[in-house]
Amino acid sequence: MKSLSKICLMAVIAGLFSFQASAQTTKYKCLLQMANYVGEGAYVAVSLIDAKGEYEKTLYVMGDDKKWYKSLKEWNKFNSKKPDVSAKTGASVTGGDRSVTVFEIENSKIDKGYKIRFETAVEDQKYYVGDAEIPLTTAAITEKAEGKGYIRYVKLSNI
Repeated sequence: MKSLSKICLMAVIAGLFSFQASAQTTKYKCLLQMANYVGEGAYVAVSLIDAKGEYEKTLYVMGDDKKWYKSLKEWNKFNSKKPDVSAKTGASVTGGDRSVTVFEIENSKIDKGYKIRFETAVEDQKYYVGDAEIPLTTAAITEKAEGKGYIRYVKLSNI
């Protein structure tokens, strides 16, 4: 009877460890360097994009006035259906500025076709759906990603 109890206890402990391992995340510090542009502060949506190119999760939004979220057109379509921005916002960033933020990414997303998308919009200027993108691969996640619009570059580092 005692050995049956021990086996059950060991099975429960093993199950807890395997669940914990599958739900583990890594924190990343994100350095965002903006290009030198003239105009208002940029709104930036940082999103987790799945292997099919679909939005899965909002990691961070730079720009806290919700009336301007509609200018981030593709992200706003996703966010309108499944709002998840609470406590993940900060100030918008202007030309030449730097921003440092921290977010968590589930380890199970690495090397599975996911990427992080940085979508940008500036009032009365061009909109960039994929201003910068970082593939979530072991090799690429901490490499510098060049921007195509308002972002000069983005660099992630493990913390």
